[in-house]
Amino acid sequence: MTQTSVEAGQIRIASFNLYNFIAPPDAYYDFNNIYTQAQWQQKCDWIRRYLASHDPCIIGFQEVFSIDALQALLAEAGYPYFVTVDRPEVSDDFIYRHPVLALASKYPILSFEACGIDQTVASLMGIAPGFQYSRLPLRATIALPHLGPCDCYLVHFKSKRAQFEPELAVTPDSGSEPAALASQSGSLAIDRSGTLFAIEAAAKWAASLVRGTEASLLRVAIARRRIDTRYPVILMGDFNDSLAGGVLSALVSEDSRLLGGLGEEAFQAYRLQDAYLLHERSEYCPASVARAPTHYHLNRGAVIDYILLSNEFDPRNDQCLAEVSQYHTYDSHLINPQYDRDSHSTDHAPVMISLKIRK
Repeated sequence: MTQTSVEAGQIRIASFNLYNFIAPPDAYYDFNNIYTQAQWQQKCDWIRRYLASHDPCIIGFQEVFSIDALQALLAEAGYPYFVTVDRPEVSDDFIYRHPVLALASKYPILSFEACGIDQTVASLMGIAPGFQYSRLPLRATIALPHLGPCDCYLVHFKSKRAQFEPELAVTPDSGSEPAALASQSGSLAIDRSGTLFAIEAAAKWAASLVRGTEASLLRVAIARRRIDTRYPVILMGDFNDSLAGGVLSALVSEDSRLLGGLGEEAFQAYRLQDAYLLHERSEYCPASVARAPTHYHLNRGAVIDYILLSNEFDPRNDQCLAEVSQYHTYDSHLINPQYDRDSHSTDHAPVMISLKIRK
């Protein structure tokens, strides 16, 4: 963060899905997926330009394979503090799977750890023993100017891809014929297609259940930590779903009855809110405008990247320390791409907020 920004009382927080950040000659997911040196340089230069032009003070990254390469890039860009709590899976010494999260900061990181799972709560939810996050979330406590220690959480929840292969559930025992027999009969082919359609829906719903479970268990971990520290909370990342959807509702519930009648004040102390909505309600938002999507699938846009804030950033709350003065979605590479500049950027729009310290 620049000295000018410090004096102005602005702290910028960004969430950035890097989309397969992996240095050659390593490959992502398949041995054919290897960037050329020119492609890799283009990707790194795109990230450098974003950092230089937007200058976030704290930035959370998703889809990191090459941890050391990212740390080196960020150190050159003026981020001396960098943490991660996991390592990607590597097979055959060069094929990488299961990317991890990383957080970089211009301010000192006082402590960090992987977010655990409360097994008692998980059991009460009916979750089988051994459940793990799709990508291990991290919590970093950062010393912010004027605010003091703040707990920053970074996530990448389960994607919408099917939790299992539907074809594996279609067997002769389930009333469907193998593909070879189905091809001999129109009615059998229709029966098999219908079965696959239903199982495909079940497989995607299973992924939603995992995503919702991750969100609920993380919410418990955040609340437990909040009880111990009372630190302000920032939760950011790729949620892979809309907050308006039911599976993520635990993160931003507006129902104070969830605390069992402890009262509105207790509820507000543990509530998280969408930074976009806080900005939209603030004096710094001149007019309501349509929210820009952060990801596109088949030309259909959706907001799936979020930054959530605790009541210390809500001006309607007595405990407010800072307000969301700006909310920015960087999407030119998605809606108006230039090949020589954007072809190896990212399939997400980084989102960034500015927090203005209250005086």
